[in-house]
Amino acid sequence: MEIMIHDRLGALAHPKRLDLFRLLMRRYPDSVAAGEIAEALAFKPNTTSTYLNALKTAGLIEQSRSGTSLQYTANLPAVRSMFDELLGGCCQNRPDLCLQTSETRVRLNPHRIMNALFICTGNSARSIMAEAILNTEGKGLFRAFSAGTAPSESPNLNVLELLRQKGYDTSLLRSKSVDEFTAPDALEMDFVFTVCDHAANESCPAWPGQPMSAHWGLPDPVKAEGTHAQRQLAFQQAYGLLRNRITAFANLPFETLDRISLQHKVDDIGRMAD
Repeated sequence: MEIMIHDRLGALAHPKRLDLFRLLMRRYPDSVAAGEIAEALAFKPNTTSTYLNALKTAGLIEQSRSGTSLQYTANLPAVRSMFDELLGGCCQNRPDLCLQTSETRVRLNPHRIMNALFICTGNSARSIMAEAILNTEGKGLFRAFSAGTAPSESPNLNVLELLRQKGYDTSLLRSKSVDEFTAPDALEMDFVFTVCDHAANESCPAWPGQPMSAHWGLPDPVKAEGTHAQRQLAFQQAYGLLRNRITAFANLPFETLDRISLQHKVDDIGRMAD
Protein backbone atom coordinates (compact mmCIF):
# COMPACT_ATOMS: atom_id res chain seq x y z
CA MET A 1 0.00 0.00 0.00
CA GLU A 2 1.33 3.39 -0.97
CA ILE A 3 2.25 5.63 1.95
CA MET A 4 0.81 9.10 1.49
CA ILE A 5 2.28 12.32 2.83
CA HIS A 6 -0.62 12.79 5.25
CA ASP A 7 0.20 9.36 6.73
CA ARG A 8 3.75 10.46 7.45
CA LEU A 9 2.74 13.86 8.78
CA GLY A 10 0.11 12.17 10.94
CA ALA A 11 2.72 9.85 12.43
CA LEU A 12 4.80 12.87 13.43
CA ALA A 13 1.82 14.83 14.78
CA HIS A 14 1.99 13.08 18.17
CA PRO A 15 4.54 14.95 20.34
CA LYS A 16 6.05 11.80 21.86
CA ARG A 17 6.42 10.09 18.49
CA LEU A 18 8.04 13.28 17.24
CA ASP A 19 10.50 13.16 20.16
CA LEU A 20 11.38 9.58 19.21
CA PHE A 21 11.82 10.49 15.56
CA ARG A 22 14.04 13.44 16.48
CA LEU A 23 16.23 11.15 18.60
CA LEU A 24 16.77 8.83 15.64
CA MET A 25 17.55 11.79 13.39
CA ARG A 26 20.15 13.02 15.90
CA ARG A 27 21.74 9.56 15.90
CA TYR A 28 21.59 9.10 12.10
CA PRO A 29 23.22 7.17 10.43
CA ASP A 30 23.61 4.98 13.53
CA SER A 31 20.88 2.58 14.58
CA VAL A 32 19.57 2.65 18.15
CA ALA A 33 18.22 -0.25 20.20
CA ALA A 34 14.60 -0.09 21.35
CA GLY A 35 15.67 -0.37 24.99
CA GLU A 36 18.05 2.55 24.64
CA ILE A 37 15.28 4.64 23.08
CA ALA A 38 12.92 3.81 25.95
CA GLU A 39 15.56 4.73 28.53
CA ALA A 40 16.54 7.97 26.82
CA LEU A 41 12.95 9.20 26.48
CA ALA A 42 11.62 7.68 29.73
CA PHE A 43 9.01 5.61 27.83
CA LYS A 44 7.57 2.30 28.99
CA PRO A 45 8.62 -0.63 26.75
CA ASN A 46 5.10 -1.21 25.37
CA THR A 47 4.69 2.53 24.69
CA THR A 48 8.02 2.59 22.87
CA SER A 49 6.97 -0.38 20.76
CA THR A 50 3.67 1.31 19.83
CA TYR A 51 5.41 4.52 18.78
CA LEU A 52 8.08 2.65 16.81
CA ASN A 53 5.46 0.62 14.95
CA ALA A 54 3.56 3.77 14.01
CA LEU A 55 6.68 5.44 12.61
CA LYS A 56 7.71 2.23 10.85
CA THR A 57 4.26 1.85 9.26
CA ALA A 58 4.59 5.42 7.99
CA GLY A 59 7.92 4.48 6.43
CA LEU A 60 9.83 7.09 8.44
CA ILE A 61 12.09 4.62 10.26
CA GLU A 62 13.60 1.24 9.48
CA GLN A 63 14.04 -1.81 11.70
CA SER A 64 16.90 -4.30 11.80
CA ARG A 65 18.06 -6.98 14.19
CA SER A 66 21.41 -7.31 15.96
CA GLY A 67 21.45 -10.58 17.89
CA THR A 68 18.39 -10.48 20.12
CA SER A 69 18.08 -6.69 19.94
CA LEU A 70 15.83 -4.76 17.56
CA GLN A 71 17.59 -1.68 16.16
CA TYR A 72 15.98 1.36 14.59
CA THR A 73 17.28 4.07 12.29
CA ALA A 74 15.71 7.00 10.47
CA ASN A 75 14.70 6.30 6.86
CA LEU A 76 16.35 9.37 5.37
CA PRO A 77 15.20 8.85 1.74
CA ALA A 78 11.59 8.70 2.95
CA VAL A 79 12.08 11.83 5.06
CA ARG A 80 13.55 13.69 2.10
CA SER A 81 10.70 12.50 -0.11
CA MET A 82 8.19 13.80 2.41
CA PHE A 83 9.76 17.26 2.43
CA ASP A 84 10.13 17.27 -1.36
CA GLU A 85 6.44 16.54 -1.69
CA LEU A 86 5.49 19.03 1.01
CA LEU A 87 7.48 21.86 -0.57
CA GLY A 88 7.26 20.71 -4.18
CA GLY A 89 4.75 23.22 -5.50
CA CYS A 90 6.51 26.08 -3.75
CA CYS A 91 9.95 25.12 -4.93
CA GLN A 92 8.95 24.53 -8.56
CA ASN A 93 7.71 28.08 -8.88
CA ARG A 94 9.80 29.89 -6.28
CA PRO A 95 13.06 28.01 -5.75
CA ASP A 96 14.46 31.02 -3.91
CA LEU A 97 12.09 30.22 -1.04
CA CYS A 98 13.31 26.64 -0.61
CA LEU A 99 16.94 26.48 -1.67
CA GLN A 100 19.74 27.85 0.44
CA THR A 101 23.01 28.78 -1.15
CA SER A 102 26.17 27.49 0.51
CA GLU A 103 29.86 27.96 0.02
CA THR A 104 31.51 25.32 -2.10
CA ARG A 105 34.16 24.60 0.49
CA VAL A 106 33.94 24.44 4.25
CA ARG A 107 37.27 26.12 4.94
CA LEU A 108 37.82 29.00 2.54
CA ASN A 109 40.58 30.61 4.61
CA PRO A 110 43.46 28.12 5.05
CA HIS A 111 44.80 30.15 7.97
CA ARG A 112 41.61 30.17 10.03
CA ILE A 113 41.70 27.98 13.15
CA MET A 114 38.59 25.82 13.48
CA ASN A 115 36.87 25.19 16.83
CA ALA A 116 35.73 21.71 17.87
CA LEU A 117 33.72 20.71 20.94
CA PHE A 118 33.56 17.16 22.34
CA ILE A 119 30.58 16.30 24.55
CA CYS A 120 29.78 13.43 26.88
CA THR A 121 27.68 13.23 30.02
CA GLY A 122 30.23 13.78 32.78
CA ASN A 123 33.07 15.43 30.85
CA SER A 124 35.52 13.43 32.93
CA ALA A 125 37.04 10.83 30.57
CA ARG A 126 36.26 10.44 26.86
CA SER A 127 35.61 14.08 26.00
CA ILE A 128 38.56 15.20 28.12
CA MET A 129 40.86 12.82 26.22
CA ALA A 130 39.47 14.02 22.88
CA GLU A 131 40.09 17.67 23.79
CA ALA A 132 43.71 16.97 24.73
CA ILE A 133 44.36 14.80 21.66
CA LEU A 134 42.97 17.23 19.08
CA ASN A 135 44.76 20.21 20.61
CA THR A 136 48.03 18.31 20.26
CA GLU A 137 47.48 16.25 17.10
CA GLY A 138 45.43 18.83 15.17
CA LYS A 139 48.41 20.32 13.35
CA GLY A 140 47.55 23.80 14.63
CA LEU A 141 44.33 23.79 12.58
CA PHE A 142 42.02 23.32 15.55
CA ARG A 143 41.17 24.68 18.96
CA ALA A 144 39.50 21.87 20.91
CA PHE A 145 37.16 22.06 23.89
CA SER A 146 35.08 19.59 25.89
CA ALA A 147 31.95 19.76 28.03
CA GLY A 148 29.35 17.62 29.75
CA THR A 149 25.57 17.58 29.88
CA ALA A 150 25.86 16.72 33.60
CA PRO A 151 29.52 17.51 34.32
CA SER A 152 31.55 15.87 37.05
CA GLU A 153 33.44 17.94 39.58
CA SER A 154 36.76 17.21 37.86
CA PRO A 155 38.37 14.99 35.20
CA ASN A 156 38.96 11.35 36.05
CA LEU A 157 42.36 10.88 37.70
CA ASN A 158 43.15 7.82 35.56
CA VAL A 159 42.56 9.89 32.43
CA LEU A 160 44.82 12.70 33.60
CA GLU A 161 47.58 10.24 34.50
CA LEU A 162 47.29 8.44 31.15
CA LEU A 163 47.51 11.72 29.25
CA ARG A 164 50.51 12.90 31.25
CA GLN A 165 52.29 9.61 30.59
CA LYS A 166 51.75 10.15 26.87
CA GLY A 167 53.17 13.66 26.98
CA TYR A 168 49.99 15.78 26.97
CA ASP A 169 49.66 19.01 28.92
CA THR A 170 46.78 18.52 31.38
CA SER A 171 47.13 21.77 33.32
CA LEU A 172 44.12 23.45 31.66
CA LEU A 173 41.79 20.44 31.51
CA ARG A 174 38.65 20.76 33.63
CA SER A 175 35.12 19.40 33.69
CA LYS A 176 32.54 21.97 32.59
CA SER A 177 28.96 22.29 31.39
CA VAL A 178 27.74 22.63 27.81
CA ASP A 179 26.04 25.81 29.03
CA GLU A 180 29.39 27.58 28.67
CA PHE A 181 29.18 27.02 24.92
CA THR A 182 25.53 27.87 24.28
CA ALA A 183 25.38 31.41 25.64
CA PRO A 184 24.76 34.22 23.11
CA ASP A 185 28.34 35.46 23.51
CA ALA A 186 29.89 31.96 23.43
CA LEU A 187 32.69 31.10 21.06
CA GLU A 188 31.26 29.70 17.83
CA MET A 189 32.09 26.07 17.07
CA ASP A 190 32.77 24.61 13.65
CA PHE A 191 32.28 21.03 14.86
CA VAL A 192 30.43 19.40 17.76
CA PHE A 193 31.05 15.71 18.45
CA THR A 194 29.23 13.56 20.99
CA VAL A 195 31.38 10.71 22.31
CA CYS A 196 28.78 8.95 24.47
CA ASP A 197 25.36 7.63 23.49
CA HIS A 198 23.58 9.28 26.42
CA ALA A 199 24.67 12.77 25.36
CA ALA A 200 23.86 12.02 21.71
CA ASN A 201 20.30 11.01 22.66
CA GLU A 202 19.58 14.33 24.36
CA SER A 203 17.99 17.28 22.60
CA CYS A 204 20.48 19.45 20.77
CA PRO A 205 20.99 22.96 22.14
CA ALA A 206 20.97 25.93 19.81
CA TRP A 207 24.67 26.16 19.07
CA PRO A 208 25.88 29.59 17.93
CA GLY A 209 27.11 29.46 14.35
CA GLN A 210 25.31 26.20 13.40
CA PRO A 211 28.34 23.89 13.63
CA MET A 212 28.60 20.54 11.87
CA SER A 213 27.91 17.64 14.24
CA ALA A 214 28.54 13.90 14.39
CA HIS A 215 28.36 11.07 16.90
CA TRP A 216 31.62 9.32 17.76
CA GLY A 217 30.35 7.06 20.52
CA LEU A 218 32.59 4.64 22.40
CA PRO A 219 32.34 2.70 25.69
CA ASP A 220 32.91 4.58 28.93
CA PRO A 221 36.22 3.37 30.40
CA VAL A 222 35.18 4.64 33.84
CA LYS A 223 32.50 1.91 33.94
CA ALA A 224 34.92 -0.90 33.05
CA GLU A 225 34.96 -3.83 35.48
CA GLY A 226 37.47 -6.53 36.31
CA THR A 227 41.01 -6.44 37.61
CA HIS A 228 43.07 -3.28 37.91
CA ALA A 229 44.90 -4.24 34.70
CA GLN A 230 41.63 -4.76 32.84
CA ARG A 231 40.28 -1.41 33.97
CA GLN A 232 43.49 0.34 32.92
CA LEU A 233 43.28 -1.41 29.54
CA ALA A 234 39.81 0.10 29.03
CA PHE A 235 41.30 3.59 29.35
CA GLN A 236 44.10 2.71 26.93
CA GLN A 237 41.60 1.34 24.40
CA ALA A 238 39.41 4.44 24.63
CA TYR A 239 42.45 6.65 24.14
CA GLY A 240 43.63 4.60 21.14
CA LEU A 241 40.26 4.70 19.41
CA LEU A 242 39.88 8.44 19.95
CA ARG A 243 43.40 9.12 18.72
CA ASN A 244 42.78 7.08 15.55
CA ARG A 245 39.55 8.94 14.84
CA ILE A 246 40.97 12.36 15.60
CA THR A 247 44.07 11.73 13.47
CA ALA A 248 41.82 10.74 10.55
CA PHE A 249 39.71 13.86 11.13
CA ALA A 250 42.70 16.21 11.30
CA ASN A 251 44.00 14.83 8.00
CA LEU A 252 40.82 15.49 6.01
CA PRO A 253 41.23 17.88 3.03
CA PHE A 254 39.02 20.61 4.50
CA GLU A 255 39.94 23.13 1.78
CA THR A 256 38.39 20.91 -0.92
CA LEU A 257 35.31 19.51 0.87
CA ASP A 258 31.79 20.96 0.80
CA ARG A 259 29.51 20.53 3.83
CA ILE A 260 27.72 17.43 2.53
CA SER A 261 30.95 15.63 1.64
CA LEU A 262 32.53 16.58 4.96
CA GLN A 263 29.45 15.39 6.87
CA HIS A 264 29.77 11.98 5.26
CA LYS A 265 33.46 11.89 6.16
CA VAL A 266 32.96 12.71 9.85
CA ASP A 267 30.08 10.21 10.06
CA ASP A 268 32.35 7.51 8.62
CA ILE A 269 35.08 8.37 11.14
CA GLY A 270 32.56 7.82 13.94
CA ARG A 271 32.16 4.22 12.77
CA MET A 272 35.87 3.48 12.73
CA ALA A 273 36.81 0.38 14.73
CA ASP A 274 39.76 0.27 17.10
